[in-house]
Amino acid sequence: MQHAKPLPKLLVQRYHGWKATTHAENAAWYRRLATEGQRPKAMVISCCDSRVHVTSIFGADTGEFFIHRNIASLVPPYEPDGAQHGTSAAIEFAVTALKVSHLIVLGHSRCGGVQGCLDMCSGRAPELEEKSSFVGRWMDLLRPGYDRVSARELPEAEQPGALEREAVLVSLENLMTFPFVKEAVDTQQLTLHGLWTEIGEGDLEYYDTGADRFLPV
Repeated sequence: MQHAKPLPKLLVQRYHGWKATTHAENAAWYRRLATEGQRPKAMVISCCDSRVHVTSIFGADTGEFFIHRNIASLVPPYEPDGAQHGTSAAIEFAVTALKVSHLIVLGHSRCGGVQGCLDMCSGRAPELEEKSSFVGRWMDLLRPGYDRVSARELPEAEQPGALEREAVLVSLENLMTFPFVKEAVDTQQLTLHGLWTEIGEGDLEYYDTGADRFLPV
């Protein structure tokens, strides 16, 4: 491999700063994690967006969360077709091997992936319709949510936030198509949670099944 290069100086400096402070102050904990393995209580499926800092939101330490990130925090339906499914593999490992007690889907405001779905489904982003677009084909997962938002005939300014929350619901629905997830939920070994965060204000909402809407935490 001839294309890999050394880290830029900024990242090298920040690594050494972390090693000399945070790691040094918690060295025993890091060694314990290394020797005893991980035992996270929760899995969080979050967006790749750099503005969403899952561990900061919950004040979590290293080893507390099993985190998987992808565009728009989406979960595909259960499809054991022999293809490579990164998100599905992460879910399988978390539920069947780590036996997490909670599985959280975390959406967020100003999500570029969700906006891409809005643009694609409304005909404003033909490039995402191309079969060669990985983002477009991934965002196809959210078309059912787009259809539900469209049926509500919301003002244009409210559509992104509505679809961001629908993305969480689509993912929760798809999670229940995984047999091992459904079994764990049915036997009360696993609980599912749908969350949405407003990245500017730091607000957090959860989906309430009884009210059938997102409410403040």
